[in-house]
Amino acid sequence: MDAYQKTIQDLLQDLDITINGSQPWDIQVHQKYFFKRVLQSGSVGLGEAYMDGWWDCESLDQFFTKILGAELDKKVKGNWNVMLQGLKARIFNQQNRAHSKKVIAQHYNTGNGLYEKMLDKHMMYSCGYWDGAETLEQAQENKLELICQKLKLEPGMKVLDIGCGWGGFAAYAAKNYQVQVVGITVSEEQEKLAKKRCEGLPIEIRLQDYRDVDEQFDRILSIGMIEHVGYKNYPVYMKVVNRLLKDDGITLIHTIGGNKTGFVTDPWINKYIFANSLIPSAAQLSNAMEPYFILEDWHNFGLHYDYTLMEWLRRFKAAWPELQGKYNERFYRMWEYYLSSCAGSFRSRKNNLWQIVMVKSTYPKEYKSVRFLGKQPAVEVEK
Repeated sequence: MDAYQKTIQDLLQDLDITINGSQPWDIQVHQKYFFKRVLQSGSVGLGEAYMDGWWDCESLDQFFTKILGAELDKKVKGNWNVMLQGLKARIFNQQNRAHSKKVIAQHYNTGNGLYEKMLDKHMMYSCGYWDGAETLEQAQENKLELICQKLKLEPGMKVLDIGCGWGGFAAYAAKNYQVQVVGITVSEEQEKLAKKRCEGLPIEIRLQDYRDVDEQFDRILSIGMIEHVGYKNYPVYMKVVNRLLKDDGITLIHTIGGNKTGFVTDPWINKYIFANSLIPSAAQLSNAMEPYFILEDWHNFGLHYDYTLMEWLRRFKAAWPELQGKYNERFYRMWEYYLSSCAGSFRSRKNNLWQIVMVKSTYPKEYKSVRFLGKQPAVEVEK
């Protein structure tokens, strides 16, 4: 046993993780240089080694729950490239207009076929709300209904969906609450499919940056979009939404949230999944909203993301025979690693899922928070 292997073994020992052990969360190492690679390159080395087939684990999600819960990622430091990434994030705006499209080309334009197989019928690529739900479809429908009720939607309202994805929320709100929706995205692939899925409804899908919108709305929301805004742009986001929202309007943010303030994302996630992304902290969002909004509600249901991610993983694996003609084995291992590691991060409470409701100081009513879905949608959702 060399010094690299002994170091890794000592780090894992207290977590009940054994190298080449028999438990589902034990790692099976196939390449002797694995240990050196991880210690030299940290998160990137661990992820790339898995993509290259250097190690396996029967239950990746349990493995990550253990190591992230113990904050082992902080004990294995990355290389100089990782440190440089953190320095760049503090100096430069990694999510300016030019950089904001990088994540789209890398991730959301991967191909609609992958997401159609992995997601629910509404194609919601964000956390479901599993209270009372037994299926992914019901959990996502619960989430959509929860957002509609938190926004206090009424027929005839004009709603802006920032980062509208494939139009899932827009279609649900238009059908069930008779509102008009403008959905904006910077993904050409999402725009094409969203227009098709929302055809015949009072919905306008635009390929547009939120900073370029210039009209008034009764309600504004973003679902899973703030993670791509960056801490330098949170004040810009709040200022733009404040400008676009009517005086009696309500705005909602649905976002992953971190327990501690940071300035960069996990290096492997940044390189392979979400370039220039950042999980916001409560302090970062609170400071940004303070000049513009009154905070009405802050709802955390992060453990629901664990259930959502594991269901996405199950569906992805089931659909792989149909998808593998377009994607290679390295992509399969990358995607499996991505979904499993994210599930572990929520299960270990390293990350949260927040729904935040804000209003202007001119909002004329008492805002009543919603947790339980007391009423059914006005119109049955088409199956």
